[in-house]
Amino acid sequence: MGRVAHFEISVDDPQQAAAFYGGVFGWEFRPWDGKGDYLLVLTGDDDELPGINGTIVRRGTSPVGSVNLIDVESLDSSLVRVVEQGGVIVHSRTTVPNIGYIAYCRDPDGNPFGLIERSATAS
Repeated sequence: MGRVAHFEISVDDPQQAAAFYGGVFGWEFRPWDGKGDYLLVLTGDDDELPGINGTIVRRGTSPVGSVNLIDVESLDSSLVRVVEQGGVIVHSRTTVPNIGYIAYCRDPDGNPFGLIERSATAS
């Protein structure tokens, strides 16, 4: 069963958003892979309450805006099911090195979501 595994928040100013979310929720941030406009969001210790971590991205770098990513075993099979069930693929398979493969979709009502197939060997 797929679970929400990650979130992305698209913003105009990542540093300003980090200050806001850090001030409101106490979230911590760090640049991912040296990219200042792509901030990892740490929402808490994995041993604490259930929850997920995510990222803040500069608006325009995400093809769908703010979105939750859902873990799937097979990205390709899941994309087929999305279309079969009336959804739309917005951005096809993309490799995130050392993380896995992602794609972005919309449900039949137009709501965005992402899919992630984790693979530490992705390149």
